[in-house]
Amino acid sequence: MQHPKFIITSGGYLRLGMVTLHRDLLMPHEDCLGGGFYEFDYAGGILVLSGKSFDYGTPRWGKVSVLKVPEPYRGMPIVYRDSWGSQLDVTHQFTIEYY
Repeated sequence: MQHPKFIITSGGYLRLGMVTLHRDLLMPHEDCLGGGFYEFDYAGGILVLSGKSFDYGTPRWGKVSVLKVPEPYRGMPIVYRDSWGSQLDVTHQFTIEYY
């Protein structure tokens, strides 16, 4: 069954998609720095990342210096909510580049 999942690659790419497994979002020869699930808060206009990947664990944000975000999400605030209720304002914590 497919679900809305995301990963962070070792190259700093945020990759999203409707997939069965997080590894389905990886390209050949890429490594994963963790992942989870995503949803859109349409009322607030926010991309909400949350949870963890069963294969790769929670995102290792400390290994990311520049986050590369798909162009369609330009200007959209991004937050990550962990399992303990903490929230990371991804948009303001990282230098964002769009691809």
